[in-house]
Amino acid sequence: MLRTLTIRDFVIVDAIELEFAHGFTVFTGETGAGKSILIDALQLALGGRGDASMVREGAAKADVTAEFALTSPASSWLLENEFPNDEGVALMRRVIDNAGRSKAWINGITATAAQLRELGDMLVDIHGQHAHQSLLKLDAQRALLDNQSAVRDTSAQEDVHATAAAWKAWRALVRQREEFENDARNVLLERERLEWQVTELDKLAPKAGEWAEISNEHSRLSHAASLLEGAQEALQAISEADHPILSQLSSLNAKLGKLVDVDSQLQAVLDCMEPARIQLQEAVYALNNYIDKVELDPDRLREVDARMEALHSAARKYRTTPEELHEEHAALKTRLQQLADASDIDGLRKQEEKAREAYMEVAQRVSHRRGAAAAMLGSAVTGAMQDLSMSGGRFEVALTEGEPGAHGLEQVEFLVAGHAGVAARPLAKVASGGELARISLAIAVITASATITPTLIFDEVDTGIGGGVAEVVGRLLKRLGQARQVLCVTHLPQVASQANQHFQVAKGTTSEGRTVSRIDVLDTRARVEEVARMLGGIEITETTRKHARELLAS
Repeated sequence: MLRTLTIRDFVIVDAIELEFAHGFTVFTGETGAGKSILIDALQLALGGRGDASMVREGAAKADVTAEFALTSPASSWLLENEFPNDEGVALMRRVIDNAGRSKAWINGITATAAQLRELGDMLVDIHGQHAHQSLLKLDAQRALLDNQSAVRDTSAQEDVHATAAAWKAWRALVRQREEFENDARNVLLERERLEWQVTELDKLAPKAGEWAEISNEHSRLSHAASLLEGAQEALQAISEADHPILSQLSSLNAKLGKLVDVDSQLQAVLDCMEPARIQLQEAVYALNNYIDKVELDPDRLREVDARMEALHSAARKYRTTPEELHEEHAALKTRLQQLADASDIDGLRKQEEKAREAYMEVAQRVSHRRGAAAAMLGSAVTGAMQDLSMSGGRFEVALTEGEPGAHGLEQVEFLVAGHAGVAARPLAKVASGGELARISLAIAVITASATITPTLIFDEVDTGIGGGVAEVVGRLLKRLGQARQVLCVTHLPQVASQANQHFQVAKGTTSEGRTVSRIDVLDTRARVEEVARMLGGIEITETTRKHARELLAS
């Protein structure tokens, strides 16, 4: 669960540090006071998108840190990703500077925003205030149903992803086969052209690194006479002349060796000259070896000339360089093999059928799970609708068989009947704003209770409801808080009165005249005043205080 949240210089928040408890916690306050800013700050620490606009005006950076008690999956994730978890906590920190640059840490170790999101998904589930709008989209309905399947079967999401991958592989083979059937003549012409080119290059057989090797050999052969003459001249001067350098240096070393006995300071000079003598002797050996190998071979020179001309000519023909000719050869062979495979229409059809069977196998597993999840979700939401003043209402998840696609074999659509005796129709067509808000909340509570995520956040999901329904919503969230940590931003006194912990968010000003948010933990007396404000607005009377006390007592 979320233990602490520390926010510095975020939007209109100056510096706030909050401690949270288990159970049901609410945030209330005037519109614009910054209630949802707290959720935005937490989402930033959980890897959400950040930009320079989040930095409080006049500040250099925004800094948000959230501390969570670890769950088993989160602890395992930290170990797998080599983050420390010795203290049983996940400390997630995010900093955004006023240039929009972002930095992130997990337990003091540098992390990426993607890693924050991956870990955050195991710790927090956020239901936004506009969640009911997304429910009108079929894609969102299908995703929600698949998420419900994954709660009870961890392999469900893997199969959803596998379905998309299998569909992509199947369709690629279908397109390949159709292209060949529609353009067989052009394919055969290209294949013939490639066969001729590959045959030609097979005969030439260019090799990786060959151009550099023969270029060096050509240079050596073409300059063999001058190379031999230079080497012999050097050898003559060093060791074979009337007074060779090596002999003179050996004589000088011998004389200095005797003089060292007279003055030891000459030893340093001798130590420098003796290695020179040794190096010159090594040079003599190397020159003799080189002279033995250098040959005047005009026949070999002509062979190398011809090879270089052949490679250079082929490179011009195929519009590449001699150094890259072997790569062009390999690319042409690969393309020819692809066309040969594509020309095997029977083979293509067999591959296509095999890919279709693989797709159907995984897609049918997804369909089976969707059927079970649809029945469960329909029954549970229908039950919740009765508590939310939609007596006789009914919620169904329709699975309509359609053309195979990346998302499976069926279309998923939420249907609702607002009261008894009417047929269920698509949610987008029959639900009023208030009904949609209540259905959305019912779905959120039911899906949240089925997850293992320890912290659930509801950001003004009770918008559009009131009266007795609001009291039911408060009881639902409080009941959910008995098994999970539940945080809720609300404007309803009936919901706020059910909380175990109550924070009030209010605007204030600094000595410099800047607008900032402040947050107070309310005691029993302060809660009466806040609930009374929510009930009666600006004018708080004894009547509204009495009503507030009754709500809190209930």
